[in-house]
Amino acid sequence: MRGSGFLAIWSDIERGALTDYRHWLTREHTTERVMTKGFLASRVFRADRSDVDRFFILYELETSEVLDGPAYLARLNAPTPWSQRIMPQLGNFIRGGGIIAARAGRGEGSTIAALRIEHLPKQSKQLADAVVSLDGIAAVQIGATDLERTTVPTVEKGMRRQEGLFAGLFIIEALDQISLRGALGRMAKIAPEVIQGVADPEIYQSIFALDARTASLD
Repeated sequence: MRGSGFLAIWSDIERGALTDYRHWLTREHTTERVMTKGFLASRVFRADRSDVDRFFILYELETSEVLDGPAYLARLNAPTPWSQRIMPQLGNFIRGGGIIAARAGRGEGSTIAALRIEHLPKQSKQLADAVVSLDGIAAVQIGATDLERTTVPTVEKGMRRQEGLFAGLFIIEALDQISLRGALGRMAKIAPEVIQGVADPEIYQSIFALDARTASLD
């Protein structure tokens, strides 16, 4: 990630609406977002599960101030017709944005764990460095949610059935599932307080990415 801010979103979609949802994400929604002032990139992941269609979207922001800035709020208060159709269908919706407290590593991993954590580690940078040094780990990012900026009322927010929050975000990006599970096991030993309450962390696979520098190119 390049900027100092982030926006993270989890949601489920019913199987019958999956095709429409994926087309909306890749053909309209992520392009609209990354072309908004302050957005740098979007990455879409799908949970490695057969019982539910769950997605995780990570946006890179220049700063956390983008979350309640005029450009983004204008988008949120004027959803497109396609967004108006999709938003009410999203279940288990969880959204939060804020600042990146620590990051380590280079590049991006195709297999990730995106953990919602209750408390940020006291030594975030040291923990990120320790985890990224493990075999098969490409990057680690730790974020702190800005609840005030995340909870600004908008038209889009009112269209969803529910919306959960979280205090912090811990992302581990790996080259494969074996490496990721190994890192999660190591974290349980060196930082049990961070993953307390995360009984069985979900694993996500990268399915789509869009950078603001190329989003408007034909």
